[in-house]
Amino acid sequence: MKINKKIIKELSDYLEEFNLTELEYTEKDTKIKVSKNNVVLNNPSHSKNEKIVETSNPSVKNISGIQVTSPIIGTAYHAPEPGAKKFVEIGKKIKKGETVMIVEAMKTMNHVPSTSDGIVKEICVKDGQPVEFGQTIIILE
Repeated sequence: MKINKKIIKELSDYLEEFNLTELEYTEKDTKIKVSKNNVVLNNPSHSKNEKIVETSNPSVKNISGIQVTSPIIGTAYHAPEPGAKKFVEIGKKIKKGETVMIVEAMKTMNHVPSTSDGIVKEICVKDGQPVEFGQTIIILE
């Protein structure tokens, strides 16, 4: 089997361009999977509300509080449409199940519910920012 380096290069470029961690390409009997090493975002040995967050940044922040994470890879939006009122603001009291953000994936708007009651302590992603599965999007106290 001859490996097509051009396809691998293109897939690798897409990883960077779209800020992805993994990409798979299949054509007939050929299957190519490219991925890049990322730091673990959560540790399955901890409960859902006690995630350990590690970053590749030299200055690692110590995060305390209840973390609401992205359930999918996509683009995070703070409001249901441009110019509309944001779902959450810092200091706002929210209830479990209340929408805190929308993550768009493949042109589908996925409402992200709060996993707990609390007060919004920090919004960890900017409006329109790409997010990964398991990435912390807001922190509650």
